[in-house]
Amino acid sequence: MRLHALLASAAFLVAGTVAIFADDAYHIDYHHALLGFPKHDATFFQQPYAGSKASLIYTLSDKLVVGAVNPKDGSLVWRQTLSPSPNITDGFLRAGEEQDTVLSAVGGEITAWSASDGRFAWRTAFPDATVKDLEILELEDAKSERDTKDAVILLSDGTHGVKRLDGRTGAVKWTYPDNSGDSPFQISISATSIYYISLHSTMLGGLKIKVTSLNPLTGQKLDQYTLNSDGEAVPGSVLFAGANSASPILAWTDKSHKVLKINIIGSKSTSTFNVPGAGSEEVQKIVLHAPHRINSLSHFLVHYQTANAHSAEVFHADLKTHAISKAYSLPELAGKGAFTTSTTDANVYFTRITSNEVIVVSSVSHGILGRWPVKGVASSNELYPIHGVSEVVVRSGSAHAVRSALLLSDGQWALIRNGEFVWTRPELLAGAVTAVWAELPEEETLAQELAIEGHENIIAAYIHRVRRHIRDLEHFPAWLQSLPVRILANFAGKSSSTSATEIQQDTFGFHKLVIVATDNGHLVGLNVGNAGRVVWNIDLAQLAPGIKFDNPKLSISRGYFEVRQKGLETPLFINSTTGSALTAEKVKAESDQLPKAQTLISYDLVDGELSGFLGDQEASSPIWKFVPPSGERIVGVSARPARDPVASIGKVLGDRRVLYKYLNPNLVLVTTVLDARRRASIYLLDSASGNLLYAAVHNNIDISRTIPSALSENWLSYSLTLDSSVENSSRGYQLVVAELFESSIPNDRGPLGAETNSSSIQPSAASDDAAKPYVISQTYHIPEEISHMTVTQTRQGITSRELLVTLPESNSIVGIPRHVIDPRRPVGRDPTAAEASEGLTKYSPVIQFDPKWYLNHKMELFGIKSIITSPALLESTSLVFAYGLDIFGTRVAPSFAFDMLGKGFNKLQMLATVAALGVGVLFVAPLVRRKQINSLWQIP
Repeated sequence: MRLHALLASAAFLVAGTVAIFADDAYHIDYHHALLGFPKHDATFFQQPYAGSKASLIYTLSDKLVVGAVNPKDGSLVWRQTLSPSPNITDGFLRAGEEQDTVLSAVGGEITAWSASDGRFAWRTAFPDATVKDLEILELEDAKSERDTKDAVILLSDGTHGVKRLDGRTGAVKWTYPDNSGDSPFQISISATSIYYISLHSTMLGGLKIKVTSLNPLTGQKLDQYTLNSDGEAVPGSVLFAGANSASPILAWTDKSHKVLKINIIGSKSTSTFNVPGAGSEEVQKIVLHAPHRINSLSHFLVHYQTANAHSAEVFHADLKTHAISKAYSLPELAGKGAFTTSTTDANVYFTRITSNEVIVVSSVSHGILGRWPVKGVASSNELYPIHGVSEVVVRSGSAHAVRSALLLSDGQWALIRNGEFVWTRPELLAGAVTAVWAELPEEETLAQELAIEGHENIIAAYIHRVRRHIRDLEHFPAWLQSLPVRILANFAGKSSSTSATEIQQDTFGFHKLVIVATDNGHLVGLNVGNAGRVVWNIDLAQLAPGIKFDNPKLSISRGYFEVRQKGLETPLFINSTTGSALTAEKVKAESDQLPKAQTLISYDLVDGELSGFLGDQEASSPIWKFVPPSGERIVGVSARPARDPVASIGKVLGDRRVLYKYLNPNLVLVTTVLDARRRASIYLLDSASGNLLYAAVHNNIDISRTIPSALSENWLSYSLTLDSSVENSSRGYQLVVAELFESSIPNDRGPLGAETNSSSIQPSAASDDAAKPYVISQTYHIPEEISHMTVTQTRQGITSRELLVTLPESNSIVGIPRHVIDPRRPVGRDPTAAEASEGLTKYSPVIQFDPKWYLNHKMELFGIKSIITSPALLESTSLVFAYGLDIFGTRVAPSFAFDMLGKGFNKLQMLATVAALGVGVLFVAPLVRRKQINSLWQIP
């Protein structure tokens, strides 16, 4: 007990010094700054300012994050998150030529950002409307002061109409209202006019396309006409309405995708073309690609995609006769592909990207200007581009270089230059919804072998161990061969791993796998010991067609994990190392060799009530129910971690007495709110019996904000946001910490102290009521809101724990040392000598986050939803993995890294010192012996 007290005291003394070694910052942690899937119509190459020699890739993602990416290495230059209402999923991103700003529109907000660094320029909001389209006026008279180009927006949902905004301030210059009741569709801008396109529904379910011509300077209506599309166009069949083009076009198709209708906006004539291949194989998708510059040629490409092949046709538009003619066709190729459009001066180029090659053609003729085979690990027939954007460099009539930013079918965003992959960004991880830790194969195999030996008799276990050691000798030559490389790498301070996707075990247990499930139905295996690199990536829809895996539940086992989803009859079994699917028979055969872990009690939230069930399956009737008081609703449930080792059953006081901890593995913390009274309640339950152990009530709480909570060992914590709408109250944030003991009296075990046996359901024989813990609680004011919290985990639980909290306002993760939030800190007085020896300090109602507590340093972590922790083999270290929009990982040492040398330790100098001492001993030893012999012959 005294040894644990000494360790705890030492932990308290060093916990507040540094979280990690100074030279470990940005080395032991990794960060995937993600955007999400780039939207096809909101992604483009653009110079950040006029005269710039290099381009950036600007995009608005499906997560409504706008940002700029460096095309050289895929690094994020800047990004901004847009925050509309939850039901808004669409948005727009536009940039004028030779402009230093980009404009985004989401919901009813239009925002201008600096193109070079993403700084905020201006914002215009229309609260009762939704932006349906956003375009930049490229006309000479559309420039404001400092040559900033104006924007034109189309509004719907409340105020239909077109507005022109000042490009410098966002102020409205003019408005064209539309009270016809038609559905706004898009804006199209030519060299002379602004065209407002709306859709009118007919009685038979078809659509009529109405085009209104507006004066760019005044917004007055110049002309209005309706295209003859009744009976052909249906909802969803209008394919394209070009904008900022020399000849903006409007295209639609019939429901069966057999006929294509194209109209040059401004004219009332329509050209009709038959869709190729409609008789042999049904066309599933038609995409039209056209340039977006006023001075470009009036050429465009139509992409046809079937189930097994794709092809394209190039069309030319005559500006004088308003006629559209087919110029040439691109041959049909097997598989799926993507087309992109590039403009150089007035010339238009089309790039065709497939799984095998990249082809560049001119819009004028079908001659191939450049062709490159796709190289790299991503060149596979199973992997194909979904959409992309390209930049083409043409010299002497041939394509000198082409680089394309592509969204691939596996969810990664990649850039290929002349067919070679330059970089990839795992944007599919931006939708991470859950994650679990998985051990490496070597550790899993050893655990299985030890489990088998532990359940056999002594002789069989000894024979099994001898055979295991003999099998291990097979790896001895390879280990001996790699030993020099590992030693040199160790002295150089570098890892011996060279492969980005290599999975290897290490001495300290830093190399582990994390299995991440995304909202788009993907499962991704990440190697956290190698900067969070993607090891494998699978699409669950291919394993269970027809099931939408939007929020799957993962449960890890030895060597594999289970995937459960609503609507899935039987769980999926996936190999945690390779990502390959396993059959239930194989999993059962391997599991029969190992002892099965049984879940005695499980609980679930059913119809607003927390119910406990016997076993891991929900029975027909629960064994207990927790029903909150009338009017309260449950908003959160937190449980003590399944693996939560405790090094000491008591807390040693300064006078050597002991406060015994209330250690119950079945603790569940339930959070409820009462909307009518702005009240939050906390209930601590015993999940084995359903008994209420502790309750707390907090008034004047902003119940619209999240109430995160965490449980560990014998203490709990949660955070609240104060309601500023209450009279004489201001908005603030509180962190509440409570510690549970068996008794308030030191050296007393409470009501169960004299019991030789006890039950979780009936712990006390003298009373029908459960023995409740003695609770010490304290509240602290904190500077920011907390959206999520968890606790570090170590191998033996000796190291002091650390509370990890997510701060969405500053995009950070903070590790709060345990002794800072100790509820036993003396209030209103200085600690006594005995209390100071425990590491207690005077209570302060306000906690300011120390800069050394920030795990992310200068990195901004956007959209972090949850944090999971796992112990390393070193007792001092806990692995941390955070996910949400971004992916972040690191390792922390709450009580300092007392069992590992830092990177600054000079191993060569140590060896040189030992060698020098050895040499010195060799020279001095004869002198000492000679002196001893001479002293014996001397006469006293």
